[in-house]
Amino acid sequence: MGTHPRGDARILDSRLPQKTLGQWIAENQDSLGPKVKEAFQGRLPFLFKVLSVDTALSIQAHPDKALAEKLHRQAPQHYPDANHKPEMAIALTPFQGLCGFRPVEEILTFLAKVPEFLFLIGDDAAAQLRQSLGQGPRVVGAALQSCFSRLMRSEKAAVARQLSLLVGRLSQQGAAGSLEDACGELLLQLHRQYPGDVGCFAIYFLNPLTLQPGEAMFLEANVPHAYLRGDCVECMACSDNTVRAGLTPKFLDVPTLCAMLSYTPGPGRDRLFAPTQSAQDPCLALFDPPVPDFTVMKVEVPGSVEEYQLLALDSASILLVVQGMATASTPSAPEVIPLRKGSVLFISARESVSLRLAAEGLLLFRACCLL
Repeated sequence: MGTHPRGDARILDSRLPQKTLGQWIAENQDSLGPKVKEAFQGRLPFLFKVLSVDTALSIQAHPDKALAEKLHRQAPQHYPDANHKPEMAIALTPFQGLCGFRPVEEILTFLAKVPEFLFLIGDDAAAQLRQSLGQGPRVVGAALQSCFSRLMRSEKAAVARQLSLLVGRLSQQGAAGSLEDACGELLLQLHRQYPGDVGCFAIYFLNPLTLQPGEAMFLEANVPHAYLRGDCVECMACSDNTVRAGLTPKFLDVPTLCAMLSYTPGPGRDRLFAPTQSAQDPCLALFDPPVPDFTVMKVEVPGSVEEYQLLALDSASILLVVQGMATASTPSAPEVIPLRKGSVLFISARESVSLRLAAEGLLLFRACCLL
């Protein structure tokens, strides 16, 4: 849901001459709001998505603006725009992912317990990581980069051999009911989906994180991550730039990924991003990350409310209905608009929208740009 050239949203109202949202905004610039129009050169600055993940998505990160511009110049076929891509995922169901580097102590534990992992990293890089404990962040980051790069640059044959040994051992443990931890189960799951893929070993570097419905994680530039399973609402800057290095048949750019990552270890809970509850509206919570491109509002209206007035914003916004039914009315629409699960509504800046609810209540997410 947005205006990126690779996925410009279609307009369903056949009475309008424009067929896509991008075309309509280009001819109705005031719909963005004056601040957004000026700050983002007349373009909608965000993309809004719903992801339903069954098979794990790639080990990846997104570039900052400077790197995005460089990658777009060098390889536009792989990096189709010059924008950064910070993003936020808000869980709709229990949502599993990998996010950011684990604390070094956890990685060292896996190096001690998983000989196949140690084989690919190498004793020298593992020793460097062990010796970095208690040192400053620069020393720790350099040691972590050395280990991660060693893994991701391993020869395919060596990766396949070590994975085969590890999968065989874990499968035997599982059959005997002695599988030690959830990491073993996760590795077997990823190997079934991507047999022989080096990304399977990334679980020993990256934090596993399960978001419960309504919880969120924010991913700034250069943070390694992968989405594993579940449903979420995702909002991001208007970009399609992704640097991948595993768990995918798509283009891999291992040198760029290893060079760009933020090698800052820490617990997975540090990636949780809490909303701010509105003091004026008990139905409204704001997920407002530290980037200008987007904010997401969660609107949860109980069934006891018959009519609900959406805030008129100084920004264009996109409204998504996740649960419930309602009719929307606004001075700019000639008739009421029926809304149900899956309905998507573009709302111009400063536009007033009133919702009349059905009995079961309503759950909405609304992406906007609050400058």
